[in-house]
Amino acid sequence: MPYPVISARVVSISIYISKPKHIPSTMSSYGSAVSPQSYVGFDTITRQIERRLLKRGFQFNIMLVGQSGLGKTSLVNTLFANHVVDSQGRKSPEEPLARTPEITTTSQTIVENDVTLKLTVIDTPGYGDQVNNEKCWEPLVKYVKDQHSIYLRKELTAQREKHFEDTRVHCVLFFVQPTGHGLKPLDIVVLKKLSELANVVPVIAKSDSLTLPERDMFKRRLQQEFTQHRLHLYPYDSDEHTPEEQQLTEQVRAILPFAIVGSETMEEIDGRVVPVRRNKWGVVNVSNEDHCEFPHLKAFLISTNMQDLIETTAQVHYEGFRSRQLLALKESSAPKKK
Repeated sequence: MPYPVISARVVSISIYISKPKHIPSTMSSYGSAVSPQSYVGFDTITRQIERRLLKRGFQFNIMLVGQSGLGKTSLVNTLFANHVVDSQGRKSPEEPLARTPEITTTSQTIVENDVTLKLTVIDTPGYGDQVNNEKCWEPLVKYVKDQHSIYLRKELTAQREKHFEDTRVHCVLFFVQPTGHGLKPLDIVVLKKLSELANVVPVIAKSDSLTLPERDMFKRRLQQEFTQHRLHLYPYDSDEHTPEEQQLTEQVRAILPFAIVGSETMEEIDGRVVPVRRNKWGVVNVSNEDHCEFPHLKAFLISTNMQDLIETTAQVHYEGFRSRQLLALKESSAPKKK
């Protein structure tokens, strides 16, 4: 699928070389580390890798899950500071509430400071919109599994491509209605199903409809329900985390779910052009931490954890899927005992 190019100036993408998930036991035979007596030059390998990565670009796939009218596409456009996907929302009270008829993908190429990001936004049907919502999560689960299957088939091809397109879902943004009453039973089922297959990050949509005390109480109630129902949400614990990384993870968990506001309306406030939502009682500055937690979500998803989301998808969710598929294939091909 062709990627139209968009130049971005606001999104910050960090490039770093991740530490290995495990160190082979053969490394112990090398003994203790020594320093060369003169300059060798292998310290430039990180710059060599960076040049290759910059040339190839990065792929990031994000899925939006939530009921219709919660501002899912507006939030993505606010996150990436450009109109990357068309909104299904109403422009006036007279328009009917539009629903996404089927799962659709929109791909864009965003370029910032010579870093190329190939972004794919997966818009999903507004689950829970119908009178009968039985098994309404099945198209979402099937899509995530299908992308794992496509990637696995490409890996197992005898003459596979050197760099094939990665369509696996790296992040699922789950939009919770700002009701103030906690999760619905349907929300709990969908969160359980999706968190087994992908990195799920919950957000409270249109949080400006709640007062600050209501928002804080709602967040505490949701956090209690996440714990009660044992929902395995991103970010995860890891033995490989440094104390600083573990502390950051705990800080993010204390904030989840992010109470966010999205808007593509730009206005100048204090000399800066920022996204805003204008109401009769005042203006919500989306970039102001005192108004909503959009800045925290943006920094978390893009500036600090984008690479970890990609790696966790490959090394945890996809690896588990791959292992199960190969074991099932081995069992089905094994000769049956008479």
